[in-house]
Amino acid sequence: MLLGGRFWALLRKEFRQILRDRRLVASLLVAPTVQLLLFGAVLNATVADVSLGVVDDSRTPESRELVALLTQSKSFRLGGYYRSVDQLGDAISRGAVDAGVVIPYDYARNLVRGHPTTVQFLLNAMNVNTAQISRGYAQGVIQAYNAGLAAQGVHARFQQVAAPPVNRQGAVGLDPAFLFNPGLVSAWFAATGVFGILLILNGAITASTVMLKEREFGTIEQLLMSPASTAEIILAKITPLCVLLSAMALLALGVMKVAFQVPFHGSLLLVFGGAFLCLLSGIGIGTIIATFTRSAQQAQLAIFFVNPPLASLSGALSPVEAMPPWLQPFTQLNPIYHFGRITRGALLKGSGIEVLWPNLVALLVFTVVLVSVSVWRFRKQLG
Repeated sequence: MLLGGRFWALLRKEFRQILRDRRLVASLLVAPTVQLLLFGAVLNATVADVSLGVVDDSRTPESRELVALLTQSKSFRLGGYYRSVDQLGDAISRGAVDAGVVIPYDYARNLVRGHPTTVQFLLNAMNVNTAQISRGYAQGVIQAYNAGLAAQGVHARFQQVAAPPVNRQGAVGLDPAFLFNPGLVSAWFAATGVFGILLILNGAITASTVMLKEREFGTIEQLLMSPASTAEIILAKITPLCVLLSAMALLALGVMKVAFQVPFHGSLLLVFGGAFLCLLSGIGIGTIIATFTRSAQQAQLAIFFVNPPLASLSGALSPVEAMPPWLQPFTQLNPIYHFGRITRGALLKGSGIEVLWPNLVALLVFTVVLVSVSVWRFRKQLG
């Protein structure tokens, strides 16, 4: 029987063995907390190319000229036209575009009559640096556009929306609206991204360490001589890791809430479900590495070559849009990328399973594949 008395005896033995190693317990609880505090506080991301959605209610030569000036610059690229602000906001929420500009229907008429006109600029502020840089890009383009109008005989000047008008010249005002992070808290982007990296990294390191200890201490032969089946041995190995690493995930969520005031707008169950799958993926990676190495030092060296690429190609520390175009498709093959979209979508945007299910399914597929390969490799090693 799979969950008989032998399994529970093995399970108690694994818990006692792990809890006796204070360094391992500290690495599960203390190290991730310190890493999250440090990385979340100091890491920032920038972006050089911004996908821009457009709502042009004016549909005049003047509005088309402004759109052309925005999208033909190196700062923005045209992400598409939308019929309404709601459609544009939904596109920004889904990540189809990074920012949006809304040109009012009386835009050209106000310019000709010498009245101030306001262009609304919508920004996805989950990444604060991206939002601020995008606003700076837009302000620079507006200034260049106003200078061009003045050269053509239309007296327009750039005017901050909050500044009082001082004359009757035509003025183009930029009204920025920061979505999902109106306070521009830069730590929210970094903390939610580092969360996924810590889950994979600590899952891989812990699993490889635990698996290799049996070989280094010579107790793997005792397990093979015991009446327990291979399935019971594997399940007893994985269960304590899942329990302790899940406690680490809960602690990390608490740190994000208390230390960085990350909002929890969506389902915590969805976030924790994604975190559990991410942990299993990390355990699978660590177990696979342990079956190819002979010591903990070799495993740590192997993990060093595996985790940095996973972290760099995850979109956790810098936006995917900032990567070279040929690298961006590789992020889809990264479990950290999908967990990051789940975390940011649920916590910052309040998105539910109806929006995030593709990322959850992708994360589930990664987990099943990695755990299956790790179990196959471990069975082969025991054989």
